[in-house]
Amino acid sequence: MANEDKVLVKADHVKVYFKLRNKRSGIVRAVDDVSFDIMKGETFGVVGESGCGKSTLGRALIRLLDVTDGHVYLEGRDIAPLKGADLKAMRKEAQIIFQDPSACLNPRRTVKKILMEPFEIHGLKGQIDVDRRIEELLHLVGLDTYHLSRYPHELSGGQKQRIGIARALALEPRLIICDEAVSALDVSVQAQVLNLLQELKQKLGLTYFFISHNLNVVYQVSDRVGVMYLGRMVEIASYDQLYEKRYHPYTQALLSAIPQVDEEAQTERIHLEGEVPSPSNPPSGCHFHTRCPRACERCSREVPALREIGEGHFVACHLYDQQ
Repeated sequence: MANEDKVLVKADHVKVYFKLRNKRSGIVRAVDDVSFDIMKGETFGVVGESGCGKSTLGRALIRLLDVTDGHVYLEGRDIAPLKGADLKAMRKEAQIIFQDPSACLNPRRTVKKILMEPFEIHGLKGQIDVDRRIEELLHLVGLDTYHLSRYPHELSGGQKQRIGIARALALEPRLIICDEAVSALDVSVQAQVLNLLQELKQKLGLTYFFISHNLNVVYQVSDRVGVMYLGRMVEIASYDQLYEKRYHPYTQALLSAIPQVDEEAQTERIHLEGEVPSPSNPPSGCHFHTRCPRACERCSREVPALREIGEGHFVACHLYDQQ
């Protein structure tokens, strides 16, 4: 069990369900009973196929979406009941970097006005030297003051994402949700932004919840990795542990797709049969059993619990119930 003093975020049996609009009954189980801790100063990466609930979970961790059931604790405080000034204060502690920098920056505002907005919302103008703080933010993300008069359409994709990062850092948060933060960028620019995020983490003592569909990116930047399938966590382990041993059949298939330069490190590609089921009508028992090459009759009946089968290595699979 994690040392509670070192835990920044605790997700406790979190569920996020959405009602179907075109049907009288029915729900989409975007996040379905997920529990884990995020330690202070770590990068917790989340990987999984599109539609598995990664982004929904990330938004729930900072109250951009309300949880249907369960709890999210930020430094021991349940954020679900927060309202008004308390919720506004919590926003300073947790921010998000969005996937598409072009879509999340107001095209009618200059860079200066975009970076000024967090200080205006939280009533900090007049309390601190905002102009100086904005210049500091620009230098932190590798830009200069001449960018302040530019509009988003005058910036490159990498520059726009740097502005998005600067805006997220404006109020000195401790937790940053990186929601596919580099997937919309060219490969060369991705590397630059990833290096920047790593530098900022060390310099500012940040904690990241890093979401990406790029398996190699998640695998390389994360201290620990959570593997999601159809709204559930199926395996959680450190980078080193997953490199040594992947227990869940889905994790094995997913990570076998990562290209390896070292021929000795290469593993046989595992191809999964069938399509990912709909989260509005997931299979009973283990959600993965309809595609799992090692499924048994029990898998269709019982939901496997997320168990610790090695120090810090958690797996939700009936194959390892006795370990």
